[in-house]
Amino acid sequence: MPLAPTVPATPATTTASRREAGGKQPPAAERVYTHVKRGVLERRYEGGTLLTEGELAEAVGVSRTPVREALLKLEVEGLLRLYPKKGALVLPVSAQEIADVVETRLLVETHAVRKAVPAPPGLLDRLAELLEKQREQAAAGELAAAAVTDRCFHAEIVRSGGNDILSRLYDQLRDRQLRMGVAVMHSHPDRIAKTLAEHEELLAALRAEDADAAVAVVTRHVGWFQHLARGATR
Repeated sequence: MPLAPTVPATPATTTASRREAGGKQPPAAERVYTHVKRGVLERRYEGGTLLTEGELAEAVGVSRTPVREALLKLEVEGLLRLYPKKGALVLPVSAQEIADVVETRLLVETHAVRKAVPAPPGLLDRLAELLEKQREQAAAGELAAAAVTDRCFHAEIVRSGGNDILSRLYDQLRDRQLRMGVAVMHSHPDRIAKTLAEHEELLAALRAEDADAAVAVVTRHVGWFQHLARGATR
């Protein structure tokens, strides 16, 4: 199993960006948690990577005690598996996890997009803004950021229905969606162009108030991930 690579600080993990309004940093365990979780979701720490407490403590600038606390939390979330005296193994995305996420997304999103016709005030403008943002990120090669915007695009439609319970259920898939999205963009470089095209189709269907067409685009767009469950995990 590969050891964790040295991960340079990103804007999201620099000391300045972690400071709170009063000039204080978040607790040490929270900083470690954020550092590792971002690394896993953005694939800087890929599945099969072994993370050691010492390396993480040095990377974040803390002692080993908060590192253990953060790793325990991430194990509960299903991102890592701890091995005493060895470290924490980053778990790869399993075929079953992909299948489960796709099934849940299809149930939620096909319902939400049908409910979004006719579109509530502001929804179409917001989707157009997100689509343009994702297009710019893709052109700049910012794949992790594009995956976040991709998720925001779909979440905006789900939230537009006004069902808080359904929105919270969808939000629970956030981390898994981001990790899968980044993996797909790296392993299938041509997919980003298809994703943008399908988002354009979906926006056009909503503008035309064609619920059946919108549902068809969502089914094809989200269902594409099913083929990942038939192949290797990442």
